[in-house]
Amino acid sequence: MSNKEDDEIQIEIESDDNAVSQNTKPKIDAEQNELAEFQNKISELNNQLLAANQNVANLEDKLKRSLADFQNLQRKTKTDIEQGINTQVDKFLLKFLTIYDDFIRAKTVLAEQKVNTSGLDSILKNIDSLLKEYNVKPIDVIGEIFDPNLHEAVSIVQDDSLDDGTITKEIRKGYISQNRVIRPSIVEISKQTKIEKNSDE
Repeated sequence: MSNKEDDEIQIEIESDDNAVSQNTKPKIDAEQNELAEFQNKISELNNQLLAANQNVANLEDKLKRSLADFQNLQRKTKTDIEQGINTQVDKFLLKFLTIYDDFIRAKTVLAEQKVNTSGLDSILKNIDSLLKEYNVKPIDVIGEIFDPNLHEAVSIVQDDSLDDGTITKEIRKGYISQNRVIRPSIVEISKQTKIEKNSDE
């Protein structure tokens, strides 16, 4: 084969390579464009996912805050209702106990006059049962140490045999219910005599 023929074959092969190269280049460019678009789409979807997750987190936070506010309101409403009911009950009990005191005084006067008090005894017994049923208890006082939360002192007696503040007399009975003082006991308390020593001794 002559050199001329070899050159012609070489030119033919190069022409075929150029033809193949020109045919595949648009395909590669198209695939690269599709890949770039796909990557852009993935990036966009990732951004949307991040935004959606942040939105969900914000909504969860708002929901938790709203739930906490609701629970606080529920507790406050319950407390306010209980306090309102307790206030009304205490007012009623104070008036009722005043009437109860009147019955006791009437019984004392009648007993001093040697009048039969069996009817009053029965009424007082029923009242005692009613108070006990609703957990209204008298406050213990005699021999106790004065407590300003439970007692109200209206007089003082000198007594060196007792500690200061010992309750010596109950003037009006006090009552407590459900750890609430309905009315304090009115009492007399003791006080020791303080004798100052002479400085010359």
